[in-house]
Amino acid sequence: MKFYKDHYDVIVIGGALAGLSSALMLADKGLDVLVLERHNLPGGIATSFVRGGIEIEAALHEMMSIGPEDNRLKVGRFFDDMGVNIEWLPVPECYHASLPGLEVTLHPGLERFSREIDNVVPGTYDKVLKLLKLCDTVFNSVNELSIHPMSKPQMLLKHEAFVKTAGYSTKEVLDTFHLPQKALDLLAPYWIYVGSGFSDLPFTIYAVLMADYVGYGSMIPKKLSHEMSLKMAERAEEMGVQIEYRQHVDKILVKNGRAYGVRTARGDEIHADYVISSAYPNKVYTSMIEPLSEVPEEATKMVNGRRLSLTAFSVILILDKPAEELNIKDYSIFRGDTMDTDALYDNLAGLGPYRYLTCICHNYGNPGVTPEGTCSFSVTVLPRVDGWKTVKAEDYDRVKHEVAKQLIDDMSEYFGVNLLDHVLECVIETPMTIAHYTGAWNGCIYGYAHTMEDHIIARLQTAEAERFIEGLEFAGAHAISGDGMGPAVTNGRKAAKNILDDIAARKEAKR
Repeated sequence: MKFYKDHYDVIVIGGALAGLSSALMLADKGLDVLVLERHNLPGGIATSFVRGGIEIEAALHEMMSIGPEDNRLKVGRFFDDMGVNIEWLPVPECYHASLPGLEVTLHPGLERFSREIDNVVPGTYDKVLKLLKLCDTVFNSVNELSIHPMSKPQMLLKHEAFVKTAGYSTKEVLDTFHLPQKALDLLAPYWIYVGSGFSDLPFTIYAVLMADYVGYGSMIPKKLSHEMSLKMAERAEEMGVQIEYRQHVDKILVKNGRAYGVRTARGDEIHADYVISSAYPNKVYTSMIEPLSEVPEEATKMVNGRRLSLTAFSVILILDKPAEELNIKDYSIFRGDTMDTDALYDNLAGLGPYRYLTCICHNYGNPGVTPEGTCSFSVTVLPRVDGWKTVKAEDYDRVKHEVAKQLIDDMSEYFGVNLLDHVLECVIETPMTIAHYTGAWNGCIYGYAHTMEDHIIARLQTAEAERFIEGLEFAGAHAISGDGMGPAVTNGRKAAKNILDDIAARKEAKR
C-alpha cells in the first residue's frame, strides 16, 4: 500500500494553527489536502508539555478574536463553523499594569475600561472612551474590508475613520487626544503583543488590538492551547485531510514558475496543484525552492527588505502554594520601568536586563489547571531576534540562566516573595527552543514587524505582486495579518481563500 497518493489538490507544509486552518477551510470546500508536520504533534507553539505529572501551557497567554458563545468574533466563528468544539474560558481582566507610580487592574468593556482609567486619572473618561470607540470603528472596518474589498472612494464614504487614520502612527493619533501621560501609559501595555514602538506602529494595528481585547475580552482553552491544536487536527482528519507527522519537507518543487509538489527529507516526492508553506519566506526562497533558479530576484529583495519582529524567552514555574499566598493577585501582569514603547523596543534588541515583562498566572483563568495547593506562573520577555543571533553555543547555558534569573528576581522583588523558594518545576524556553521545535526562522514567533513602512494595509496592496511563484501560498505569523495565535488562524484562512479564488478564476477562464 502506498503511503501517499499520486496527487493532491493541496499540500500544506506545517501542522500549526495556520496550516490546520488552511486545511480545514479547503477540506470544507471538498479539496483533497495533505498536511506534512515535522514534529510528532500538531500545533507548533500552541502546545503543552508535562513536568512532574502536571500538564503545562507552553505559550498561549490569551486568545483574541474568539468572543462569547452568543457573540462570536471571527476566529471563534470559524472554529464553530468548522465543527472544532473547544471549551473556552474567559480571561478575568485585560491586565494589571505595574508601572512607575501605577498599580492598576483594567477589565474588558469599553465603558468599564475607560471608567477604571478615569478612577486613576480623573477627567479622562470621555477622551479615553472616544479613543476606544474610534478603535472599535476601525476594527469593524478592517473586518468588513477583509471580506468585501472596495474602491478608495467607497472606502472613504463608508469607512471614513479607517481611511483618515490609516496613514498615521499610533503615537500621532494618540497625541490628538491630549491625554495625561498616566492615561497614555495605561493605554499602552498591549503594545508588546504587536512588537513595535508607538512612533512606528500603524494606528490601524493598535486599533484592532485594543478593540478586540478591550471590547470583547480574551479567552483560553480549558485544556490549554494543545486542546485547540488537537481538536483542529482531529476535525481536519474527520473531514478527509491526511495529516502525517515527523515528515520534514526539504524542497518545494517548481517548474516554469509554478509549484507542483514537495520532496521530504526522507526522499518522498509528492505532487499537488498548490502548496501552502508555514515556513518563513526567508527559508523558502533561500533553500527550499528546487531548483533555486526558479526564485525571482524580487523574492530575494522582498525577504531582505522585511524586518523580523520578536521572539520569546519564558520562565514557566509550577509553585508549591496557591497564587494568593504568594501575593500573585492577577491573571495577567505587564511590568515595566517606563511606558516609552520606543525605548522599550530598543531594549529588546539585546540580551538584557530587560525592562518590560509580561506575566501570566493561569490559575485565575483556569482554576483547575494545576493540582490543589499549587499554581502556574510564567514570566516572559519578547526580545528582538537580533541579540539572540549573537549567542554562541558555548555561552548558551550561561546566558539562558542569567536571563531567567533576572526575570525571576524581578518578579520576586515585586511580590515580596522569593519565588525560588517555592519552585516545584521550572522550564526555560528560549528563542533556540522555539527554532528547534517549530523550525521558526531565528526563533521568530511574530513574523515581520508591523511598521509605518510595512504593515497589513501595505501588504494587502502588494500581495498580488508578492505572489512570486504560482501555486505557492504562505500561512503563519509571517503572512499578511501578522503575529499571534488568532491572526495565525486568519492567515491560514487567507491562504486557503487565495487558492479557492484561483481555482474559481481558472474554471471561469475555461468557459
